[in-house]
Amino acid sequence: MDTLVSMMVFRHIVESGSFVAAAERMNLSTATTTNHVKYLEKRVGARLLNRNSRSLSLTEPGNLYFGVCKLILEELEQAESAVGTISAVPRGTLRITCCPSWASTRHAANLLAAYACRYPEIVVDISFEERFVDIVEEGYDLAIRCTADPLPAALIARRLRSVPFVIAASPEYLERRGEPKSVEDLAKHDCVMVGSGQSWDLAGPNGGVRIPARVALRFRSTTAAVAHAVVAGIGLAALPLSVIEEPLFKGRLRPVLAEHPLRQPDLYALYVSRNHMPAKIRTFIDHCVEYFGVLPPACLRT
Repeated sequence: MDTLVSMMVFRHIVESGSFVAAAERMNLSTATTTNHVKYLEKRVGARLLNRNSRSLSLTEPGNLYFGVCKLILEELEQAESAVGTISAVPRGTLRITCCPSWASTRHAANLLAAYACRYPEIVVDISFEERFVDIVEEGYDLAIRCTADPLPAALIARRLRSVPFVIAASPEYLERRGEPKSVEDLAKHDCVMVGSGQSWDLAGPNGGVRIPARVALRFRSTTAAVAHAVVAGIGLAALPLSVIEEPLFKGRLRPVLAEHPLRQPDLYALYVSRNHMPAKIRTFIDHCVEYFGVLPPACLRT
């Protein structure tokens, strides 16, 4: 067997937490991934993984070997990236984590499709999730995050755009309950709340305004289910404008109190270092900046 390929398989097994996931990621059979690990264990003369039907963990020699594998494979990726830069044809796999999951909208699909056409030699492996991933620990090249909170000091951040949120309701709900005319009216309306919040937090001419929320339904994350709950007429909710403008929700969700903006987070690209930045990371960030720069004003207004 090719030792380098076996090391790649071993790394994917450890990072994904299972032989099956690693096999799917590398387009191999589970039996083949098992054989690669057996080959490495025979080669180094030590058991690398403790495994049973329910769990998988590194042995002490396995933990040491995994660290060395990562270093070797990262050096190889940098060498390939350097050659790719010289040949002016970016290539390889670009692993991206994107938080939160609601960012998987039509605009995200269009952005990725345009990038794939522009750089066909790069395979984008993207994960939309509800947690802030440690990109170094979990082996990602890039993180896309939407947040209004401070960013990790250890990472380089490139601001891509603001992400406007609006208060929205269904036409049926507004017909039944009436449309709020002032921020104080929000306290009288049912609310679909995200996270553990208990209030509406709005910007005002003299500072922030906080209005108690009458929570009728609570979600732990801003998923599409929140928009569906609002469409169903359960109550008002703070939603990204990009979600409201999705074809699925067009005309079924109506912004209210547009003159009273909510707290606006920003979208960032986060990566480890500016030094020797691989072409696949640089081109993707540049593509995002260019793409968001030409979106219609309705998609970007704050």
